[in-house]
Amino acid sequence: MITFYPGPSKVYPVVEQYLQEAFHEGVLSINHRSQACMNLTRTAIDLLHEKLAIPQDYTIYFISSATEVWEIVAQSLTQQHSLHLYNGAFGEKWADYAERIVPQVTRLPFGVETPLLAVDLPSLSPDVVCLTQNETSNGTQLHHWQNVAEQYPDALLAIDTTSSMAGITLDWQKADVWFASVQKCFGLPAGMAIMVCSPKALARAFAIGDRKYYNSLLFIHENFIKFQTHYTPNVLAIYLLAKVLALQPPIALVHERIRQQAQEWYAFLEEHFQENQAEGLYPLVQNQAVRSDTVITIAGKPALIAQLKQQFQTAGITVGNGYGAWKDTTFRIANFPAISSADIWALKEELLKKSYIQYEL
Repeated sequence: MITFYPGPSKVYPVVEQYLQEAFHEGVLSINHRSQACMNLTRTAIDLLHEKLAIPQDYTIYFISSATEVWEIVAQSLTQQHSLHLYNGAFGEKWADYAERIVPQVTRLPFGVETPLLAVDLPSLSPDVVCLTQNETSNGTQLHHWQNVAEQYPDALLAIDTTSSMAGITLDWQKADVWFASVQKCFGLPAGMAIMVCSPKALARAFAIGDRKYYNSLLFIHENFIKFQTHYTPNVLAIYLLAKVLALQPPIALVHERIRQQAQEWYAFLEEHFQENQAEGLYPLVQNQAVRSDTVITIAGKPALIAQLKQQFQTAGITVGNGYGAWKDTTFRIANFPAISSADIWALKEELLKKSYIQYEL
């Protein structure tokens, strides 16, 4: 089975070997407070700094999921007010979740084709501004948010990079909280997330002093300075993360490949389908400036999308379903580092069969 599902997505094939090694090395039974586990945690953190070019003064934590970070940001970094800018379902869900915890939540939705720099920002004083850098539901990507930083200089910027961290370069110093799950661009099984915090975010956590929850950021930090976790961790995930990262080139080289593949996908769609949209397929996002490099969303009529997905399934290829408002009119293609060139060619060949054109549109 070839999978382009945008999370959980394809894992690196070498993970099979590392799973066997983990079993034989006793990693699956390791004591999470042991020196061996602390050494493993430190190795994984050091490799994240090295391979993803994360600044040394930014702290890294292992969390159960990216969704849990929504809770940590609300509990430990927000005193009164969070501002949520979003153009898709996952950014909206983050705002929904924050409303359960934060006294004041302001929502600022904007259009799928709209660059963040064009959004009219209100005069507010939020504690935290929350952005979804890569919106998995529709295949958009935020490239710049200097207007947000300038408008809210005292606020922390929290960035959801669930579908882009480890796939593209990130300008870490332009935000304060970054997070992602490992089942996407990291090419690993689901079950762990990475949270990265700036010195400013950590200082805010100490100023607020939240220690009421097992996942309060200060409690997490106090464990991680000893290279321990605040709960019994997914030791296997930490082991696999360290093993896979050790094989990866620097993120700048990964970014170059992913960016090139994305450009080739969009060019392929425009070359073969764009001229006759009534017949077929086209990128959901027409504004090239906001198209995602890591999640490509392809639109068409519902009957066509349904038949195509069945055709792919018969060929042993899984693509992502449409999401939210685009559930029936799109499918999504992951463009993550673990996906091979052979996988991509197999999907393109299926698209070029054009047997679906026989469908009555």
